[in-house]
Amino acid sequence: MKAAVLVAIAAAIGNMLQGWDNATIAGAVLYIKKEFNLQSQPTIEGLIVAMSLIGATVITTFSGPVSDGLGRRPMLIISSVLYFLSGLVMLWAPNVYILLLARLLDGFGIGLAVTLIPVYISETAPPEIRGMLNTLPQFTGSIGMFLSYCMVFGMSLKDSPSWRMMLGVLSIPSLVYFVLTVMFLPESPRWLVSKGRMLEAKQVLQRLRGREDVAGEMALLVEGLGVGGETSIEEYIIGPTDEENSAEKDQIRLYGAEDGQSWIAKPVTGQSMLGMMSRHGSVANQSVAFMDPMVTLFGSVHEKLPEMGSMRSMLFSNFGSMFNMAEQHGKNDQWDEENLQRDGEHQALDGSGAESDDNLRSPLLSRQGTSVEKDMGPPASNGELVSGMGIGGGWQLAYKWSERKGADGKKEGLKRIYLHEENVPGSRRGSVISLPGGDVYAEGECIHASALVSQSVLRSKDLIGQHPVGDAMVQPSEAAAKGTSWGALFEPGVKHALIVGIGIQILQQFSGINGVLYYTPQILEQAGVGVLLSNLGIGSDSASLLISALTTLLMLPSIGIAMRLMDIAGRRWLLLTTLPVLIASLIILVLGNIVDMGSVVHAIISTVSVIVYFCFFVMGFGPIPNILCSEIFPTRVRGLCIAICALTFWIGDIIVTYSLPVMLNSVGLAGVFGIYAIVCTLSWIFVFLKVPETKGMPLEVITEFFAVGAKQAADAALD
Repeated sequence: MKAAVLVAIAAAIGNMLQGWDNATIAGAVLYIKKEFNLQSQPTIEGLIVAMSLIGATVITTFSGPVSDGLGRRPMLIISSVLYFLSGLVMLWAPNVYILLLARLLDGFGIGLAVTLIPVYISETAPPEIRGMLNTLPQFTGSIGMFLSYCMVFGMSLKDSPSWRMMLGVLSIPSLVYFVLTVMFLPESPRWLVSKGRMLEAKQVLQRLRGREDVAGEMALLVEGLGVGGETSIEEYIIGPTDEENSAEKDQIRLYGAEDGQSWIAKPVTGQSMLGMMSRHGSVANQSVAFMDPMVTLFGSVHEKLPEMGSMRSMLFSNFGSMFNMAEQHGKNDQWDEENLQRDGEHQALDGSGAESDDNLRSPLLSRQGTSVEKDMGPPASNGELVSGMGIGGGWQLAYKWSERKGADGKKEGLKRIYLHEENVPGSRRGSVISLPGGDVYAEGECIHASALVSQSVLRSKDLIGQHPVGDAMVQPSEAAAKGTSWGALFEPGVKHALIVGIGIQILQQFSGINGVLYYTPQILEQAGVGVLLSNLGIGSDSASLLISALTTLLMLPSIGIAMRLMDIAGRRWLLLTTLPVLIASLIILVLGNIVDMGSVVHAIISTVSVIVYFCFFVMGFGPIPNILCSEIFPTRVRGLCIAICALTFWIGDIIVTYSLPVMLNSVGLAGVFGIYAIVCTLSWIFVFLKVPETKGMPLEVITEFFAVGAKQAADAALD
């Protein structure tokens, strides 16, 4: 897990360069317009700033699909090269037109970094800390802004500040980023699995997780190639193995991390707590009109948490992968040698010495499970197939073979089951649970678990008779192996996710953050901050830059708080908590500019309001839209959907940034911030009604929930 953190930090350097550029142009534009006499041409001034946004918009159109084809890592390398070239051109820039070209190249680099870094981090991070790691880009971006403002402030104290030097320095940190992307960053394991490069994906996961056994996560990544068709929500009781009833149908045997540990998961007739809450809503939300059923469905996972310190809360965390037992039998080295040899044979058959991308023929799950087969015996006659595997965030992935026939008359075959513990009223201390088969469990012996059950993307014929499935050479179904498909955008779950992703990106931009960010020095100068520092002999330009630097410095601890809370309180809670503070700070800023309070009081109110706005923005509305968009789309169309969301992000950014100078001249500071306050209010309503909580959930489970939630939303609309 330590390696995953280091990789995320290295990738987030790309956002530091974006923050560096944003702050640099905010300060340099003060001197650019003086040299090129742009004081009376706000359109050209806005174009110089917005040109990088135009470049980012253009490159974003292609970045997602291209990254699905070439990989995430090559695109990040290209981003670092574009940063470097743009810095050199801006250092030279003899006229406005060359400067505009340089800003366009810079925008290409920014577009690739901002679009793909959250995707890369989400695809490499463990579910438990994915939110924290995906907040790192916001943190490094603010560090870049602070360092840049300090540099620009120091240069502004000179008699003849050089804006070319301010902008050209970007080439130095971009070289560091280039070295990190080439020498340190691995390719995304999810992308590798989607291309059939299973051995490479396994090796990357082992490096990122710091352990040999990554069987559960490898299985999860393959399942992520497709969302199961019809998904049902079921309830299971997990208790100690009862050998007398080991032949019962529909049960799943789960193996723990300690030698000899095993449990049985048995289906319970009736609706699970998760199912009831997803259908009827939680008690708190039953009376809320217009709330998306998706929000309640996701909330049902987080609102009913296990009791801390109980046997139930420990059981799921200690299951681990069934294959951990084999490590205690010393099977690791033998398995690795066998499979490396076998992989070499497959590569030799390819004739090129490289793994074939046509199918997934490298071992998916570990042969270490043969020790389980030896200890537990052959598979039961009822078709009990494989055990559960830990996939992070308190979730288990299990499989079972079903002889039942679906609506089309065909056997359902191999079913995948995402299990998650739930704390239901019937499992409290002193209670007794009776199963339909006659089994009775006392509290302390069992746990309740909700399950999402759907068709596996693995070909069932490859898994028949394998116990455990770890010995199989698995392939995904043909539908799952086809890769990116434009038709997938019209699947109900994907469409629902796109509504959430596009909506939150648009609202984030029209809350005004990037417009305020780019023009902070001018906004503060118009507010009269020069009065605050005039006694120190600092000019108004330098004073506004200094206050901007101090503002970005204060943002860092705010982002630190957000990183701490992102995986504890959650994304939704942070948004609903910080947006009212943004609204209040904007309203105070408006009042401070309408009511005549004197120049000093006006300057103080404006400065404090801007600082509070920035600090609370970076705690919620800053990082969370990108985090959510990198989490809610299926693997096969993640790059394409991210490109669509990012495109709306950049279009909104261009509109806000390009129009801000005109708006400042027409409606003034109070009018601009009044509009932003209205947008933030609409944003809170949208988040409350439409944005679900995704903390701690594996990416593949999130997309499965969207598929289920979209179906329930459609059913609710029919009702």
